[in-house]
Amino acid sequence: MRKILFFLLLLHCCLPMFAQDTARYKGMTVNLDEVVVKAKRFGFDVAGFIKRVEEDTTFYMAFKHLRQVSFTADNDIKIFSKKKEVKASLKSHTRQVVEGICRHMEVVDEKTTGDFYTAKKNYNYYTAELYANLFFTTGKICDNGQDTEKGRGSMEKHKGQLKQLIFNPGKPISGVPIVGQKVAIFTPDVMKLYNFSITSQSYIGKDCYVFSAIPRDNLNRLDRSEIVINELVTYFDKETWEIVGRKYSLSYKTALFDFNVRMVVQMTKVNDLLVPALITYSGTWDVAFKKRETADFTAKFFDFKQ
Repeated sequence: MRKILFFLLLLHCCLPMFAQDTARYKGMTVNLDEVVVKAKRFGFDVAGFIKRVEEDTTFYMAFKHLRQVSFTADNDIKIFSKKKEVKASLKSHTRQVVEGICRHMEVVDEKTTGDFYTAKKNYNYYTAELYANLFFTTGKICDNGQDTEKGRGSMEKHKGQLKQLIFNPGKPISGVPIVGQKVAIFTPDVMKLYNFSITSQSYIGKDCYVFSAIPRDNLNRLDRSEIVINELVTYFDKETWEIVGRKYSLSYKTALFDFNVRMVVQMTKVNDLLVPALITYSGTWDVAFKKRETADFTAKFFDFKQ
């Protein structure tokens, strides 16, 4: 009997060390794992961390930083048929060279299959065109790495909005009908649909705090139909507080369009600039009056020079 009482007392004393806790931020309830709970006791500012997540722009800016550095890239794009067979593809090895405020791209080698290109060497698929718009350069461009989409036509504007949707999830997107506000997970109307958590994990060899947003399990059909972000997980280096990776999935369906996209992005540093090192994408898009497009791509960036 004494052994049982001793065990119960010991269990009661130790449970708080391993139990989860919660924190509040602007009406948001955030679950904390035991490591974060312990860190909180030693001064970890949960509200400050979430505010950092909410206001962070480094992830989106990291893609723009690619315009400012020389790098080598392995590009692998696959377009799939309805039967999930590869009907067109591109594999290439490219090199971006930056000189002053100018940059140009050299194609070291390239192989394509199917109708990846049109007869006039234009891209036959929207995913390929978006990829090229992000990572390929035609001719010499001198813009000091600044946005070249401003002041252009509606097509460039739409591409810019699409890039924000894909590469800046969690923030409202001005000018995007229906979906633009549904991705803003820190607004009251959207945050109520999600479970949030902060955990401690190792990611690509770094000790990280991980912020996650996942739709609640108990949503009714109407609330479920409002979900655009199915998963958003961001990894922050505990030492530098920089994003070292993110994985997320987005989907939505209307009478005019539907999409389902999954991405994983891993970051690296080039001196003081944060840039992507690996991007994997798997997605399907269907827009009214156009054929559904299903594609995967992998982009690897290395041999950086600033």
